[in-house]
Amino acid sequence: MGRLLKKITSPQQLRKLTLEELNQLAAEIRTRIIEVVSRRGGHLASSLGAVEIIISLHYVFNTSYDKIVFDVGHQTYAHKILTGRNQEFEQIRQYGGISGFPSPLESEFDTFFTGHASNAISLALGLAEAKRCLGEKEKVIAVIGDGSLTGGECFEALNNAGHLKSDILVVFNHNEMSIAPSVGALSSYFNKLISWPVYNRFKNSLDNLIEKVPGFGRAIKSRLQKLEELAKAVFVPGIFFEELGFRYFGPLDGHNLKLLVETLRRISSLPGAKILHVVTKKGKGLRRAEENPEDFHSASRHLFQNKKSEVKKITYTDVFSHKLIELAGQNEKIVALTAAMPKGTGLDRFAQKYPQRFFDVGIAEQHLLSFASGLYRGGLRPLVAIYSTFLQRAYDQLIEDIALQKNGVVLAVDRAGVVGEDGPTHQGMFDICWARTIPNLAVVAPAYRQDLEAALEFAFSQNRPLLIRYPKDYVQERLPRASFGWARAEVIKKGEDIAILVLGTLLAEAEKALGRVEKEFGLSVWLVNMRFAQPLDEGFLEELAQKAKVIFTLEEGFLEGGFGSAILEFYQRRGILPKLVVERLGIDSQFVTFGPRAVILEKLGLNSEGIYKFVRKKIEALNYGKINFLS
Repeated sequence: MGRLLKKITSPQQLRKLTLEELNQLAAEIRTRIIEVVSRRGGHLASSLGAVEIIISLHYVFNTSYDKIVFDVGHQTYAHKILTGRNQEFEQIRQYGGISGFPSPLESEFDTFFTGHASNAISLALGLAEAKRCLGEKEKVIAVIGDGSLTGGECFEALNNAGHLKSDILVVFNHNEMSIAPSVGALSSYFNKLISWPVYNRFKNSLDNLIEKVPGFGRAIKSRLQKLEELAKAVFVPGIFFEELGFRYFGPLDGHNLKLLVETLRRISSLPGAKILHVVTKKGKGLRRAEENPEDFHSASRHLFQNKKSEVKKITYTDVFSHKLIELAGQNEKIVALTAAMPKGTGLDRFAQKYPQRFFDVGIAEQHLLSFASGLYRGGLRPLVAIYSTFLQRAYDQLIEDIALQKNGVVLAVDRAGVVGEDGPTHQGMFDICWARTIPNLAVVAPAYRQDLEAALEFAFSQNRPLLIRYPKDYVQERLPRASFGWARAEVIKKGEDIAILVLGTLLAEAEKALGRVEKEFGLSVWLVNMRFAQPLDEGFLEELAQKAKVIFTLEEGFLEGGFGSAILEFYQRRGILPKLVVERLGIDSQFVTFGPRAVILEKLGLNSEGIYKFVRKKIEALNYGKINFLS
């Protein structure tokens, strides 16, 4: 650990350093981040790019008092290191360690949980207005990235903040290099000029003059404003923000600590809404990350290992990606869409193969689904690839623009169920609960590789909306026993005594558990891959109720309102309950923490051992309790 970094356990100690020492500190922080992420994995490129911004904010502002709100939150590693979590940083994203995103449970310096994009200005604006109403003087700073500006909520908040003239500072971290040439001596000189206190005192004096001598004061101020706007129109891209009611400063070199500190000190006392535009480089300090920031966005520790695995494990995302390309080769009407996640969803390969049939709309999930609906009505077959946690942001559009109108959009929902190290802001546990209640929307959870491929083929054979969910995990291989059909379950094994109905990729874990149950209790067990959470295979379920004495349901989602609830509701409507016993296994309503996927599944009781214990406990209770189902 670096010499200076060892001394820093809070921002108060940071402020004791000289400006000259800050550059050395930045280098030590980058080394620390790279060392830990190379062992643990994590969001690397964005965190390396934001080091100087975070140092300068904690250096200038009293952040025990003033509030920083980070958009998305994956760029906050330097923030965590500087706010008393340097030792715990070794365990970032590990079960029982610290989160890879801001967490108020960890530190007073983390104002909100933030894991999604474009909401930081809204959150910060609420803070600023609350403090105004209460007569408090804390400063409020929102740190956003250029990706945030692709989201509608960000613009809504900018518009509202400018209208309210709220005392808020937005630090706009632009890490696209297209505007890098604007970062030069002239721009720096101009921004120094308009941020000088004497200049701003003069402008404030003019406001007072206008009130006393309206004609004369207004004429002078008008000429001054025209001069400033003309200069900004020539030298800086800030007129848009100015028109929204913000004072604009920038663009500045986001890695120049001296310039950042000087500018923040000058503008921190200015009233009203302000934007500081800084240009940074993703992955700064690690050449491989600078050259390929997308690969190092959420970096696996395997990226840092020189040894190449002899056999590359295939994920469900890989299977989806290759199958979609195959289907697009057979049907030229298939197009693919994503919201700023082409690589994560596997659509990067599709984009290379069919660039004219690929759309990346940015971080704009609501627009994404409505756009896809329009593509379908225009005669195309759109597929939207999206993470489960981000699909939540477009719930209304899924209902109004797709399901209500029966538009045949295919939704490939990646990262469904337990995601792992990204934690509660990214876990995909909600989609079954809310998606299965939407009329006209089929909800499918394939169990293995060939199942997913068949589900995709089936989806494009239908002219109706269909959602396919699958986890961030390696694929299972299995030869299908039944063809993929509408609401058709696949019976893996027939039995007589008990049945377990599985939705999704926990099928293999259930199979291991039931082998032990059969051996221990001498029972004959049904194992069924249900495939559909909506609609259900009602004919099969009615038949099963005549043969099995107890039915277990298993899902990688919330129990409340989930797949198991759908089974209970079906049997209740048919008047089969309470004669038939139905036991549900899934996730109790909670925000699930972070950690490796296998560890989280074990803690939730969703691995083979947990499933076995659950089934055994229920069998023993039924056998020795009021109901003796073995008799």
